[in-house]
Amino acid sequence: MNAENAIEVRNLTKEFKVSHDGAKTLKEFLVRRHTKAEKHVVLKDISLDIKKGETVGLIGVNGSGKSTLLKLMTKIIYPTKGTVETNGRLTSLLELGAGFHPDFTGRENIYFNASIFGMTKKQIDDRIDEIIAFSELGDAIDEPIRTYSSGMYMRLAFSVAINVDADILLIDEILAVGDQHFQDKCYDKLLELKNSGKTIVIVSHALDQVRKLCDRAVWIYKGTLRLDGDPAYVIEAYKKQSAIDHKEEKKAAVEKGTDEYKGVVFIDSPADFSKVAKDQEVVINGWRIADSDDFDFSVEVNGEKITQIDEVDRPDVASVYEEEYAGYVEDRKLGFTARFTPHETGQLTILAQISAGGKHIADKQITVTVG
Repeated sequence: MNAENAIEVRNLTKEFKVSHDGAKTLKEFLVRRHTKAEKHVVLKDISLDIKKGETVGLIGVNGSGKSTLLKLMTKIIYPTKGTVETNGRLTSLLELGAGFHPDFTGRENIYFNASIFGMTKKQIDDRIDEIIAFSELGDAIDEPIRTYSSGMYMRLAFSVAINVDADILLIDEILAVGDQHFQDKCYDKLLELKNSGKTIVIVSHALDQVRKLCDRAVWIYKGTLRLDGDPAYVIEAYKKQSAIDHKEEKKAAVEKGTDEYKGVVFIDSPADFSKVAKDQEVVINGWRIADSDDFDFSVEVNGEKITQIDEVDRPDVASVYEEEYAGYVEDRKLGFTARFTPHETGQLTILAQISAGGKHIADKQITVTVG
């Protein structure tokens, strides 16, 4: 193993055997006992070096294999083929609170949990005040943890795990512990550990945190290493591919009848129940979005369609819906402007609506008074 590396992964493949549900009848038992379990390849031919002192983010959609890769690094599970080698004392923050007992106090559970990470009683004695202070549990530290809220439980678990003196930290989806104040505190602690020269590997869907905290991002895509490099570049490529995949999955689900298109329409101006002047041009401004590339949009005034609708950029809307409507906001003008001139007094109904796949999916209706 190269002395500069903290972790070396070589030609790693991991397969799991998937068995069918247990037999419920004698016939099923006789038939299925001759059926071989299926092999599910989670990771395929992964090779990767992580240098000492690096902070690396593993990204990918659920089921891509990134958490499995982290477990292989911890040696909780072992590869089907290939090797994983580590250089230095390693601790993993995978299952926070493993070893906690509900009937013992928080203080007592610190000793139980820290011992799982390999700390001696003396080491725990030396750090227990620091662990308690970091958890911010106060007097509750001497109460049974069955009385804790889920947030208090996770804060205590994180406080123990993050104070283990290790060379390599493996972290799986735990950057959202507790409220915003405690999340910021956890982030600052990880930054402190990074600056002290620790090697950190993080699995996270919090892409902004990966971008800010990590030196590298490694994108695992359908069990293979798709891209490894600067976090900003890798994350952008990952988001683009995710958007493509999401579109394909959405279209297939709609065609199968297991999902439907959705959308949002909003009219910014004129305001509902406002007054407009007779024989003067009224400008309708708003925005619309749908999770379909092929949708119809119309604006009507008292049932009569406006034929001229101009599209405009709305980056404010795109930033709000970029995750929920991934793949449908990029390079698309979400805003609209329509104009009409009322020639009679009275009330007018303005209706903006979207349809996709032959179905109505969203609308916004307002009423104005012509005076």
